[in-house]
Amino acid sequence: MKNIKWLTIALLLGIANLATAQTESTNAIDKYFQQYVEDDRFTVVYISSKLMGMFEKLDIESMDMDDAETQAIIDLASDLEGIRILVAEENAAGFYKEAKTKINTKEYEVLMTVRNADGQDVDFLIKDEGDLINELLLLVGGSDQFVLLSFVGNIDMNKISKLINEFDEKETPEEGEQNN
Repeated sequence: MKNIKWLTIALLLGIANLATAQTESTNAIDKYFQQYVEDDRFTVVYISSKLMGMFEKLDIESMDMDDAETQAIIDLASDLEGIRILVAEENAAGFYKEAKTKINTKEYEVLMTVRNADGQDVDFLIKDEGDLINELLLLVGGSDQFVLLSFVGNIDMNKISKLINEFDEKETPEEGEQNN
């Protein structure tokens, strides 16, 4: 019985540790973002989960888009919990380096990294659980611009695929149409 008690305590501590690690990661981005919210050197955009939830209430028929395309956008946006964007046009390389040290990027999986001869660095990073992405993080730094872009929520890869297909179908010429 004592073994079960200690095993239960160890399990609960492990779960608490995982929750704390996830919170610390999110807090690192939040703290970095909050550090520069009032800084005039930055363009700051924050879109809350409340606004994301409003997408579900939109009247698709009144919009000037294809119904399937609009529905795919709404489905994707309604699962997001928030979007944070920071952009600076001065000290871009410095802000990029600072973000890389303050945000534990080792907790993310690298989707793509680009480094060019002009000193521009671009990192696409994700936290995921199978077909669900919990966060998509974009970090850009170089000589002329720093960008931090964070999408947080349940980003379903199937919904992204559906959205891409809707846009592809719209761009594909209908049968019988010809380019003049």
